[in-house]
Amino acid sequence: MANIYEVAKRAGVSTATVSRVMSQPDVVAPDTRRRVMQAVERLGYEPNSAAKNLRTLRTAKLLVTVPDISNPFFSLILQGIEDAAQRGGYSVLVGDTQHDDQREERYALMLKRKEADGLIFLGHRLPKQAAMLVRAMAPRCAPVVNGCEFSPRLGIPSVHIDNAKAAFEAMDHLYRLGHRRIGIVTGPLVSPLSRDRLSGATARAKQARAERDFIVMHGDFSIESGSVAAERLLGRRDPPSAIFCFNDEMAMGVLETARRRHVRVPDDLSVVGFDDIRFARYTDPPLTTVAQPMRAIGEGTVRLLLQILHGDGASAPESVTLPHTLSIRSSTAPPRSID
Repeated sequence: MANIYEVAKRAGVSTATVSRVMSQPDVVAPDTRRRVMQAVERLGYEPNSAAKNLRTLRTAKLLVTVPDISNPFFSLILQGIEDAAQRGGYSVLVGDTQHDDQREERYALMLKRKEADGLIFLGHRLPKQAAMLVRAMAPRCAPVVNGCEFSPRLGIPSVHIDNAKAAFEAMDHLYRLGHRRIGIVTGPLVSPLSRDRLSGATARAKQARAERDFIVMHGDFSIESGSVAAERLLGRRDPPSAIFCFNDEMAMGVLETARRRHVRVPDDLSVVGFDDIRFARYTDPPLTTVAQPMRAIGEGTVRLLLQILHGDGASAPESVTLPHTLSIRSSTAPPRSID
């Protein structure tokens, strides 16, 4: 592969002129620029991006950490991140942390070592290495942004929905259908979004004066945990007439358990999920669920991060709350008899 010296020799210019043509072509005379570009094409010269990055201290890469890359909820978020990053001239590095704080720390070290220009984390924990960077750069804003798991105490800008309001609306849908005894399958309560959803669901139960008929089970967002929770709920002497799950995968586990126990959905049991992943409308029956704007969440995190990277860093961009919708499908209906 040709180097910059060979290009300069063929074009009859200095290496500095070649570098200017490649990085700031507008400042070079047209005839000179044309000679340099002809030499570049004939020799097949490729600029050394690594060397350029060392000079500019920019990698043109964004690091994204995902707590569970096998969860289809994250796929559209990642697509949104990738599309927005490409439009902004950045590449994306994705790390699957698998809910492991040590993995999170190793990825955060990449930011500290300047192997990426910024970090988007889609989990609920701010890695210690990233937190140290945030403190070290204060009062300037560190290039760290969160998606989905809004927590004001972290002091990190985020793109998310109003999880409490969304859960309130999902419960409102069930109460308006006439359900009274409702089972809840939460995600891990260490997660802010799980706590917010439980808060919203509880508030609607209190409004309906149905706290005593409000049955809470804890899951981990997996299909299997939804199935286990459904076994416990449907095995009770007074099983609920509806189950609200804090994500669609757990709701799919509930549907599978109901089918195995010959409980008809929605005739005997109404089921509501959360997220509206692309499989939700293809379950049997199609799943009523809270639809999150997943692609828009991904695009929004990149916009926040680029504001930090391209701004003066004096102030953090404000967090963004995106709208959600309740997609009502065939998995919910009035109960056979109202208690």
